[in-house]
Order: sequence, then C-alpha cells, then structure tokens
Amino acid sequence: MKKIKVGIIGTGRIGKLHAENIAYNIPQAEIKAVADIYADSAREWAHSLGIENVYTDYHDILNDPEIEAVLICSSTNTHAQITVEAANAGKHIFCEKPIDLNIEKIKAAINAVEKAGVKLQVGFNRRFDHNFKKVRDLVLEGKIGEPHIIKITSRDPAPPPAEYVKVSGGIFMDMTIHDFDMARYQSGSEVEEVYVQAAVLVDPAIGEAGDVDTAIITLKFANGALGVIDNSRKAAYGYDQRVEVFGSKGSAAASNDTPTNTVLSTVDGVMSDKPLYFFLERYKQSFVDEMKDFFSAIANNTETPVTAIDGLKPVLIGLAAIKSWKEGRPVKLSEVE
Repeated sequence: MKKIKVGIIGTGRIGKLHAENIAYNIPQAEIKAVADIYADSAREWAHSLGIENVYTDYHDILNDPEIEAVLICSSTNTHAQITVEAANAGKHIFCEKPIDLNIEKIKAAINAVEKAGVKLQVGFNRRFDHNFKKVRDLVLEGKIGEPHIIKITSRDPAPPPAEYVKVSGGIFMDMTIHDFDMARYQSGSEVEEVYVQAAVLVDPAIGEAGDVDTAIITLKFANGALGVIDNSRKAAYGYDQRVEVFGSKGSAAASNDTPTNTVLSTVDGVMSDKPLYFFLERYKQSFVDEMKDFFSAIANNTETPVTAIDGLKPVLIGLAAIKSWKEGRPVKLSEVE
C-alpha cells in the first residue's frame, strides 16, 4: 500500500499529539517532515518518531512534491494564510480550529481550497468522541424523534492564564467554539439566533483582560429546535463534558467519561470516580479517529467529515455570541455573516 506522505506545521502540544497518533496508529500515512520556528527544540522529539526532516520554514514542506498532505498546527493567526499557501501548492489540508477569527480570511481560505480542488478537514475532534457520536447516530436513526432541545455542558477543570485570553479571541472563540460545532452536529441544523448571559465568577484577571469565564448561551435552530450551552472555566471536580438531545419520542444523553465505572456504595454514601481530568485524556481516541478519517478521505477520494463550511459556521456563531454579550440582546446570524 502506497503511504500518504504528510508534513506537520507547528510542533506545539497539538502538533506533537497528531504526529504521535499518525506514527503509532495510521499505517497508511508517513510523516516526512515537520516545521516549527523553534525547530531546534523539536529535533530530538521528531527523530524519536523517525522524522528526519525538521525545518524552521514551513515553505520547505509546501515545496516538497512528495508531500501530499499537511497538518496546520501552528498559532491561530497563521492558519488562514498557510491554508491558502498549502492549497496553492496542491496539498490536502488538515487545519486545527479555528481557520481564523476573521470571516473574510476564512472565506478566502475556503475559496483557495475549492479553486485548488484539494481536501480540507477542520479539527473539531469532539465529533469523533465515541459518546457524542453515539448520540448523533441515535438522532439520525430517528430514535428520539424530531429534536426539540439540545443541551451541552462544557466546563474546564481550571481557567487559562489571563494572557492567553487576550490573544485567544476569548471564551466564545477558544472554548465555546467546540460547543457551537457540537450543537450543529447534534441538531443537524443551522443556528439562526444566539443569546448570551455571561459573568466573571472564576478569575477577576479574566475580566480585567476583557473576557468572561462563565456563560449561558441559548440558540435557535433553523429546524425549530432550541439549544442551551453552559460554560465555566473552572469545575472543581474536573473536566465536565455532557450532551443531551431531547426529542418528540425520547432523549439521548452522553455522560462524562471516568477512569473507571466502579461505584462504591457504603453507609457513608455512594461514590464514583471524578471525570477524566482534561481534554487530552477525555478525547484521546477522538484525536486518533479524526486522523484516520482524514487520511481515509484522501485515499478514497471522499469528502472529509468536517468540511470547510463546518470550520466557518462555529466562528460566525462565536461572533454572534460576542455581539450578544456586549449588546445584551439576541443576535441573528444574519447580522454577522
């Protein structure tokens, strides 16, 4: 079997994770090169995975005719530009979310991909989570009837530094953006209106940085369904990730993953494990599965499971959420498109 040669741009935490998943779990792919502005610090790690080519300039990857696909795992502000350049170079693209925080830049990247005829998959890995995928499958099978309410709980175990918030786009762009994608995925419909109530209840420094750390977001979908997302930057008991779709015939719900499903029942109470601590533990297999589907789409010339439009829509919802929070009113998606 001919292996698909791939280059990885950015060797931070997520770049390393994808590289290791490919090296250990994707036999049809071979990492030919990685690139990072701090290439020297990545060299030993890359060599441990059998990656001989470690570049400072990502253009060395784009200019390599043997490389068919690239993973864009660099900082958010570089995603759109590299996507355009990679498309122009004829490479299939896996781009970490978001493509950009600017709608015009996202649309330019999408246009470049469509013009080049290459594949683009956006890194909304939670769609590949075994629990959430099962909920979606049950909805598609009609088990719960017509969806009426989509409920998503997403709470982190600890808040990020305020310095991160200043450059991330804020909670709605760096955290809730996953939930906006999940809402579209589970409902099978587009969000038409967003209303936000938000506060600073966890870390005053986040508020001083111009953001919030606690939010309730309500959504109206084109199919008539309603949605509610609750977010917190700090859940004392761990990483809280739950989904429910309630419909005309029933409900499908996914609870948290835990290290074990053991329950201790005594006179003192009934006790079970806390949720898995953070996203690397909770979504470990989903990162592998999204890579498998990306390379399968290339090998079989099929559509990627998370398309360019799937990369655009959550950013639009995020912009509407920010506008709603700042203006204290419901905002229609048509206002930010």
